[in-house]
Amino acid sequence: MNDLFGNSGKKGTDYSAKDIEVLEGLEPVRRRPGMYIGGTDERAFHHLAAEILDNSMDEAVAGYATRIEVELDAQGFFTVRDNGRGIPIDPHPKYKGKSALEVILTTLHSGGKFSGKVYQTSGGLHGVGSSVVNALSDSLIVEVARDKQLYSQSFSRGLAVTKLTPQGPVNRRGTTVRFHPDPDIFGKQAHFKPARLYRMCRSKAYLFRGVEIRWSCDPSLIGEGETTPANDTLHFPGGLLDFLNATLESRKTITSTPFAGQAEFPDEQGRVEWAIAWPVDDDSMCSSYCNTVPTPEGGTHETGLRTGLLRSLKAYGDLIGNRKAAQITSDDITGGAMMLLSVFIRDPQFQGQTKEKLATAEAARLVEASIKDHFDHWLSGDPGRAKDLLERVIEKAEERLRKRQDKELTRKTATRRLRLPGKLADCTRDTANGTELFLVEGDSAGGSAKQARDRETQAVLPLRGKILNVASASADKLGANQELIDLIQALGCGTRDKYNNDKLRYEKVIIMTDADVDGAHIASLLMTFFYREMPQLIENGHLFLAQPPLYRLSQGGKSAYARDDAHKEDLLKKEFNGRGKVEISRFKGLGEMPAQQLKETTMDRRKRTLLKVRVPQRYNDEDRAEARETADLVERLMGRKPELRFQFIQENARFARDLDV
Repeated sequence: MNDLFGNSGKKGTDYSAKDIEVLEGLEPVRRRPGMYIGGTDERAFHHLAAEILDNSMDEAVAGYATRIEVELDAQGFFTVRDNGRGIPIDPHPKYKGKSALEVILTTLHSGGKFSGKVYQTSGGLHGVGSSVVNALSDSLIVEVARDKQLYSQSFSRGLAVTKLTPQGPVNRRGTTVRFHPDPDIFGKQAHFKPARLYRMCRSKAYLFRGVEIRWSCDPSLIGEGETTPANDTLHFPGGLLDFLNATLESRKTITSTPFAGQAEFPDEQGRVEWAIAWPVDDDSMCSSYCNTVPTPEGGTHETGLRTGLLRSLKAYGDLIGNRKAAQITSDDITGGAMMLLSVFIRDPQFQGQTKEKLATAEAARLVEASIKDHFDHWLSGDPGRAKDLLERVIEKAEERLRKRQDKELTRKTATRRLRLPGKLADCTRDTANGTELFLVEGDSAGGSAKQARDRETQAVLPLRGKILNVASASADKLGANQELIDLIQALGCGTRDKYNNDKLRYEKVIIMTDADVDGAHIASLLMTFFYREMPQLIENGHLFLAQPPLYRLSQGGKSAYARDDAHKEDLLKKEFNGRGKVEISRFKGLGEMPAQQLKETTMDRRKRTLLKVRVPQRYNDEDRAEARETADLVERLMGRKPELRFQFIQENARFARDLDV
């Protein structure tokens, strides 16, 4: 055992000063990108674009920029151009020989957002910004127009490769950043997804009604069937209310008008904007932002929103003499609501480098006070509207209490449905026969699946990213994981020794993930969950894998879908006979597949292909050896010992093929 000084007592394990590394400049970012952007997956890859766009948005929110131009070109470069003040280019007083621009791009924790003098509000101060984007890009070029002069400087992998160079006079101002993520960090196959970037730009335009965002994307990057425009101008004077109306489309709501508005916090502490509606179909959503930065894990501002709504609605119920209002909770109010919340505050504090959860304690109090005051007026301003909402919320509270008393899940009618996980879009059939639950990765794919489904028999539950690996997690982590709690609650059948097949709320449970490596990983994690926590569900034949297509082949009026490369080649030979040009488009993910195509290829019972997941009957004496072998394999590949996975890779490496080198 090593002692406190690192000595193990073994030969050849000297530990001295020469073993201590000091990483200079931005090298720590390149060595450990996960510490700064949360990993090197697709989400982290697109986080780089968000960081640069957020800088321009901060200029707009501060009142110095009115226009932001965003471009994605065919070479994979992402460009953001604004008409703000422009990054300072004068020499930095502390770093002799370097301009302020070069210091910002090559030094962690540098910028103009720390003192609060330059920006009253900004997207956070966690050292994740332009310098980190520079560190993780193989090419980054900055142009600054200040004082009617244009300057440029080039960088690569965190280092300046040119000096700050004057380019001549110009009649404009602002900053342009053009960068290309480093394939050495993210892999050669990593690329920006136009649909994801477009949604990001659109949400920013909704969040700050004073900015105009001009979107441009090379048409060759937009896949066939995608609805992402090549060019668009995004400007929404109505702010979050425009956002909510566009999301709701023609869906019916409990109240005739949404609860929407904005308010300034006292003492110039910031401001808040909100837009909330309660759809009849109970499909819920909550999207929150702080200083235009998305906070998908919520935080103190969401807590303030929920508390303000609860206090106000309870007070209104007491005012009109409805005693049942005393039993409602914030979940009863927000469980079936479409909610958008945006706050602008000084010096926001986030949990984690990627700013996914707001931790500023004061935000809860400020938002709660603003929301309660305006909700009080909204409720009292239209008693009929307030009565409809209160009755619906009380109904949810009664259903929740009934569930606690009965300790079992029962289906309800469309107007009196049991409160289930917020993101679950449940089906309407009142028995399990013929029903299906689709487990999809992410809200984007969930949105497409909800549009493509048969509402009577098909339910959709979006899961956020890769779920917990239950084979290597402790019981405490399993019990605290909200994604798995939601899944267990939606199924209603219990786990392990409490599993009851009669209480399973769906006849089929279908894992529907992207037809790529990440999708296969998520499917593996879900199958591991069911194998460990609900093995009887698999043994009774309830678990299936959807088979979404990877390619669409079209020629004239004829089209076909291919599951993989081999299927594609087979279709080219048999269906198209090798004659004429065949257009081949590759789907980039379920979230970017139009709902009609998703329905036609993957969800329509008449056309789809499902794979049934089978395991040996573990309680059958004849198959006991095979069952042990399956259990051992799951432990080796998914368990807590990484050395077993390494051994498996070594033993099976000779079978690997078609690898990118």
